[in-house]
Amino acid sequence: MKPHEGHAIDRPPWDCVHCKGTLHLNRLGGIATVTTATTPHAEIATPAGDNRTRTVLDHGFVTLIDTLGGDLTVVNSARVSFGKRKTELDDKDAKLINYLAKHQHWSPFRHVQLQFHCKVPEFVARQWYKHVVGIAYSEGASIDHAWNEVSMRYVNASEFDLYVPNGFRQQSDDNKQASLNEWVDDPQGLLRQAYVDHCRKALTLYQKLVESGVAREQARGVLPLNIYTEFYWTASLQALVNFIQLRTHPGAQYEIRLFAEALQQLIEPVVPMSYHALLGQAPA
Repeated sequence: MKPHEGHAIDRPPWDCVHCKGTLHLNRLGGIATVTTATTPHAEIATPAGDNRTRTVLDHGFVTLIDTLGGDLTVVNSARVSFGKRKTELDDKDAKLINYLAKHQHWSPFRHVQLQFHCKVPEFVARQWYKHVVGIAYSEGASIDHAWNEVSMRYVNASEFDLYVPNGFRQQSDDNKQASLNEWVDDPQGLLRQAYVDHCRKALTLYQKLVESGVAREQARGVLPLNIYTEFYWTASLQALVNFIQLRTHPGAQYEIRLFAEALQQLIEPVVPMSYHALLGQAPA
């Protein structure tokens, strides 16, 4: 099944109020219950009065916790080579920032650091962390990330949220790792109900194991990959833009693209010149 005729081609069908409803997974007393919504949840939203947070998917979020530096930091990190220091930005500094980005002089951009608190489905977190590890061993990159995540050895996961998508994408026939911008036909919601039922059973089994004295580090083995996890991530501006470039690509999984877009919305106001220079774009 495809999106309706007036649907934007780059917008997933389950992100449209005209296409289809959704199932949300909530928990009461640790047991999953299903409620039906007539319209899908907003995929990325800004909570009222909180410009430093973006809610993503049904229970996820990205919050900008702290920042170190800005566009002037990049400029002064570069100009120190000549014993210079600026207190205000001007047109020459914009040209310098563009020059640094164009010629891949990355170190000045690494002096800008941003810290985020993220809540994402487990499968998104694993893709995210593989990126963090991967660039540490790639050419031209440096280890300029810090990552600390909630531990299911320490915490009882019975009350953790579970991600239930607004619909199921079809598997691509010619790309083993990709999905299509078309959904699986499920007019009665039977597949989604089976998905939710499986999650409920997994949570119930987890609770039973923990209540029976099984160590949390073993009981967590029955939990599904759509369970939400949380982590703090600190990274340099250059590392963040690298992540955004790769994870907003159409070939990246839809869910992680949303989190990358949320990061983009939070980073751009902090360092607009440097951010657009690293992306090779002119500021809006």
